[in-house]
Amino acid sequence: MVTFDGRAPGTPPHVWDERLAALPTWPLPRTGRTVVVAAHPDDETLTAGGLLAELAAVGRPAEVVVVSDGAGSHPGSPTLGPADLVRRRVDEVRRAVEVLSPASSVTLLGHPDGGLREARDQVAADLRRVLSAGPRVATLVTTWRGDGHRDHRVVAEVCAELAADLGCTLAEAPLWLWHWATPDDPAVPWDALRGLPLSDHAVVLKQRAVAAHETQVEPLSDHPADAPVLHPRFVRGLTRDVEPFVVHAPARSAAPDDAPAADPGAGATTLPASYFDATYARHDDPWGFTDRWYETRKRALTLAALPDERYARVLEVGCSIGVLTVELARRADALTATDVADAALDRARARLGDDEPHVRLVRGALGGAGDDALPGGPFDLVVLSEVGYYLSASDLAAALPDLLTRLARGGTLLACHWRHPVEDYPLPGDAVHRALARAAGAAGLTRLVEHHEADLLLDVWSRDPRSVAERTGLR
Repeated sequence: MVTFDGRAPGTPPHVWDERLAALPTWPLPRTGRTVVVAAHPDDETLTAGGLLAELAAVGRPAEVVVVSDGAGSHPGSPTLGPADLVRRRVDEVRRAVEVLSPASSVTLLGHPDGGLREARDQVAADLRRVLSAGPRVATLVTTWRGDGHRDHRVVAEVCAELAADLGCTLAEAPLWLWHWATPDDPAVPWDALRGLPLSDHAVVLKQRAVAAHETQVEPLSDHPADAPVLHPRFVRGLTRDVEPFVVHAPARSAAPDDAPAADPGAGATTLPASYFDATYARHDDPWGFTDRWYETRKRALTLAALPDERYARVLEVGCSIGVLTVELARRADALTATDVADAALDRARARLGDDEPHVRLVRGALGGAGDDALPGGPFDLVVLSEVGYYLSASDLAAALPDLLTRLARGGTLLACHWRHPVEDYPLPGDAVHRALARAAGAAGLTRLVEHHEADLLLDVWSRDPRSVAERTGLR
């Protein structure tokens, strides 16, 4: 059972010792900036205090960013109200980091404790601002997505997105896992865990830093609501001589240590039409649309995600050889499909034949101009499948608002993209969908579908906020 009551004993620390001692070693980061992002004041010490101490010892102090204000640790306390508690916890985290790594900076973002999911977009913007200021971040350390704690999960998800954008190593540190799980629990990510060995000196410093978080380890008074948040036995399990992290290698090649951090796509340019002309010259079906189960399944997901059974006017951006086009045509009164490669359009025409007179195949590209501009619309459905990552970040940011102007009143936009990095592409799929979320939100659209899996993202946005049940009279 997942629990976050650190006042209860939980799983005895010694049951983890043997497995944690046998973890493959994660070597201390040696290059670039290391930034430790804590969901709450004390997470930086409990999960990565040893890392902070070891980096300080070799003259590479990490930076610390604390996302929430810590006001939620003692609800109902008769001794400290939320504002007083925040002030105490600010002092405590500064003292703890001073013990571990005197040269480390501490940035306090001050978001509401327990409310990070609601503040997610602002949390992401604040963290991006911090990480982008200065030399490139090589290692980003944060809480673990699987901890079960909502704030920990949200911060870790945001950091995972930023790590993918910045091309840096991501290290997620479990905390509550050691409390609610046991070594044989399938939730424990043994295959991905790595252990950072700690010197005796680092262990001692970590113990002192934990003690500096007095509101968390000492009672505020004799009142039950003032009991310490962290049970001594729970704390002992976090001050052993190894710190475990779930380590993810950089999603793409890192820049030199002194290179400034940049948004995804900065320095990369939108792929030209000649890139696709060359691709189709080499392959009849470059992405295996016709013979890969992955593609067949993805098309089924795409069609199933559409909130309406049929659409009057549909725009498919980047139709390639027309495999999805054939299936969209069955749901449309009129379908316009575009591509920037003439060879792709020729193959799509051959696939459609004369059986689909309501389908029009024309040259056009996302963000295109002149002869490559997209048709003007309005359209009841726009499908953007596997094309956004061909643009640079700046070109995509300019193209998406323009694309949304083509939506009719009540219109719907479906986007689907591959998540794994591709060397030639300026952007990963995750960056495309974050840019889309910003543009769609600014345009007042409602997200109806948010489907995430390891390989793909599929989002549906609409000017009509009604669910499928509401659209069809079920509620």
